[in-house]
Amino acid sequence: MKDLIDFLATWSNWTGPNGILIRTFNHLAISVVAVLVASVIALPIAIVLGHRRKGGFVAVAAANLGRAIPSLAILALALPLSIKYGFGLGAAPTLVALVILAIPPLFANTYTGVASVEPALVDAARGQGLTEWQALRQLELPLSAPFLMTGVRIALVQVLATAALGALVAFSGLGSFIIEGFAQFDDGKTLTGALLTAVLAVSAESVLSRVQRRLTPWVDEYQ
Repeated sequence: MKDLIDFLATWSNWTGPNGILIRTFNHLAISVVAVLVASVIALPIAIVLGHRRKGGFVAVAAANLGRAIPSLAILALALPLSIKYGFGLGAAPTLVALVILAIPPLFANTYTGVASVEPALVDAARGQGLTEWQALRQLELPLSAPFLMTGVRIALVQVLATAALGALVAFSGLGSFIIEGFAQFDDGKTLTGALLTAVLAVSAESVLSRVQRRLTPWVDEYQ
């Protein structure tokens, strides 16, 4: 614990290209970008399949796939592809791995949310003259919002916790402190990387949970 306090109390460890501030920003930035990219890929497909009440097997398979494949294995698969196509080490393979990791919870939760809207409500909306797009936008998406937001929260927390592995392919994030700490037998540096990674993940969980409750207050009312 003393090593951790000493490392955090040293101002020079916070500044510079390899300091705590820059690496924390890098870690957070690549995590947010990964979830955004995964959302662009997963959400439209999940919404369409959920609206059509088809693709349930795909949703379950996607969720199970995300749980079954170790994050390190995804990173190992992304690395040679990144090198082959000229992107090299660092951010590119890390981003690919994190996007793949984020897709399953986004896809599965969004599909489940849209598909779980009562068909009778959708039929009633159509009976009122709403088009398919209007029924989806005005009825199904608002009702499925809690599921969608849960998917975003789970995806971001998982990605933040896993992004530290990017240090294995030379990405300069919080995981770099862990790798360097082990190599240099510097417990303070190792603990700093682990602690800040955990703080980011826990903070994201807390903030997004509060946002979800604020935006979907009716969920708590019916629990």
